[in-house]
Amino acid sequence: MEKEALLCSVDADEMVSQQPKRCKAGLITMPFIIANEALARMASLGLLSNMILYLMGSYKLHLGQATQILLLFSAASNFTPIVGAFVADPYLGRFLGVGLGSAVSFLGMTLLWLTAMIPAARPPACSHLTEGCKSATKGQMTMLLSAFSLMSIGNGGRSCSIAFGADQVNRKDNPNNHRILEIFFSWYYAFTTISVIIALTGIVYIQDHLGWKIGFGVPAALMLLSTLLFFLASPLYVKVTRRTSLFTGFAQVTVAAYKNRKLSLPPKNSPKFYHHNKDSDLVVPTDKLRFLNKACVIKEHGQVIAPDGSAINPWRLCTVDQVEELKAIVRVIPLWSTGIMMSLNIGGSFGLLQAKSLDRHITSNFEVPAGSFSVIMVAALFIWIVPYNRILIPLASKIRGKPIRISAKRRMGIGLLVSFLHLVTAATFETIRRKKAIKEGYLNDTHGVLKMSALWLAPQLCLGGIAEAFNGIGQNEFYYTEFPRTMSSVAASLSGLGMVAGNLVSSFVFITIENVTSRGEKEGWISDNINQGRFDKYYWVIAGFSALNLLYYLVCSWAYGPTVDEVSKCNSSSVEVNKKARVHPSSSQPPLKCNSSTVGINKTAKVQPSSSQPPLKVRKEKLGDRITALHQLVSPFGRTDTASVLSEAIGYIKFLHGQIELLDDTGLKRKGAPIPNQTAKANKGKNLRTRGLCLVPMSSLCPAHNMLEAQMELNICREAWK
Repeated sequence: MEKEALLCSVDADEMVSQQPKRCKAGLITMPFIIANEALARMASLGLLSNMILYLMGSYKLHLGQATQILLLFSAASNFTPIVGAFVADPYLGRFLGVGLGSAVSFLGMTLLWLTAMIPAARPPACSHLTEGCKSATKGQMTMLLSAFSLMSIGNGGRSCSIAFGADQVNRKDNPNNHRILEIFFSWYYAFTTISVIIALTGIVYIQDHLGWKIGFGVPAALMLLSTLLFFLASPLYVKVTRRTSLFTGFAQVTVAAYKNRKLSLPPKNSPKFYHHNKDSDLVVPTDKLRFLNKACVIKEHGQVIAPDGSAINPWRLCTVDQVEELKAIVRVIPLWSTGIMMSLNIGGSFGLLQAKSLDRHITSNFEVPAGSFSVIMVAALFIWIVPYNRILIPLASKIRGKPIRISAKRRMGIGLLVSFLHLVTAATFETIRRKKAIKEGYLNDTHGVLKMSALWLAPQLCLGGIAEAFNGIGQNEFYYTEFPRTMSSVAASLSGLGMVAGNLVSSFVFITIENVTSRGEKEGWISDNINQGRFDKYYWVIAGFSALNLLYYLVCSWAYGPTVDEVSKCNSSSVEVNKKARVHPSSSQPPLKCNSSTVGINKTAKVQPSSSQPPLKVRKEKLGDRITALHQLVSPFGRTDTASVLSEAIGYIKFLHGQIELLDDTGLKRKGAPIPNQTAKANKGKNLRTRGLCLVPMSSLCPAHNMLEAQMELNICREAWK
């Protein structure tokens, strides 16, 4: 949660920088924005908690049909925030995004409330004496699905709420700006959490005891109040609109890289050949995904660069920042895909049906609503965060004698492991529950309540909450640290996009299992009576997928390489090694430089003994380090075996000799400079030339049209040598 807040603060800082002066906004707007989100969250979650019971009871839908509707609705609700960000940031602005989203959500909830109020809007009650149960008509289903669609669209607009709130309180000229932002985000998440707990307890209790008319009417009234409060403070808001889009930038980089595919890449240490923003920290692109670097290569300044420094045609020349933004997205896609498994489930409604079949009495007079057991997962998530940050990490640091921190990428993996344990626990519990139901004679009784406490659901719910605490928060932090600052909004939305994919995959798996297990008029695993169905086997199938996903994560994590945090740690360790090398000049250890390919090298160098006569094993490690450093110098993208590296180095030295001869015969002669034959002979074996290197003043080079052509000629020669 803290990292998600940071994401929004960075994005807000970017947006508010366009407003040089303002005389409104500030903390006075905070109650209205927080109330809008808290009430909207309370209303939406309050409606969904018992929705499976409403669809199966009032609309006479089978469990499979109802689950499919809820899975698709969840996928749509998680996808529309991405569309909302795409539309709101560059076009509508966040104020209209949140305002229209709230209004549309209210219309959807009102329409859903009308399905409960109007008898003709839903199928009639079942009559067992005549024709039995009638299914819903097309008109009735259209009204129901329209309500779900409007709520999904409204959720997309309301997703800008936290960023819009940050726009109001973020002021660069305020020395207490960070503290004010911290206050806003703390209260925002606190009230949002409280609203979730109220929705899962209070509104669910109203639906169970007062019926659907009041149970749906209360959320609709809360949504109306949320919308009115937001628009009530309209004169106080700062309304910012930005006219740029990351998606357009991604398309421009792709097109420019394709159009410039025949260009040869200039040297990496030549910023003047790459188009970059004047105030950007990135002046040259990275070596990863090098084929995209051609999108920012400058061919001729006058023809592609405008007088103000911008590209004349952004579809032919992009900035280094744009290239690195697209690279960041492409690189994290494999690791992002491992998080899809976190949202792969039976549909979220099966736990409610399990709870209804168990004893939920706390006292003889009070029974916990079945839909309220999800509070255990929410509570486990937040309760785990406190001891993890305040007890476990400090204790581990004290034991190890140094600061201990679990990286974001590793926490993602821990979350996937705990999620696997959660599914195994759920499968084991369902096996036990079903056997007990059969033993007590409830095999054909859908409404039978077992002599088994519903608190046995707590272990799997707690594991689910802990898994989300590790993986969910780890994902947000990982995207934030790995992405450029300009992509903070994309980083915040990737987790939601993973939920979309997870819900769609869940829907596909649900349909497949239902169709495969019910072939040949067999009794399938999916049944309206959970005692007859085989949901325990369903859980074991998903647990198997989770185990495979864990292995897939390990491969993706290895392929991704070191993260920004690991490279930073490597840099600090390499500084210490280089300091020691300077203190002991007689040592043969070369200075170390840290990058994605030398993290392991620096770790090895760090543990080498300082003895002047190291053991044979250590000398071999030093030789390996030198071969690796030589490989990075002469052919960083070639073969890495020792023979190939030495062959490349010999050939490169021969190439340098040829360049020296070329410079002696052309550049120096044309300038009339004396050729130091006698001096070279007298100092043979002592100068740089005899060692394969030569430093020639640029003024002595043969005339060239510009520096770019000279560098391109050297590149062509080097490519020919390769």
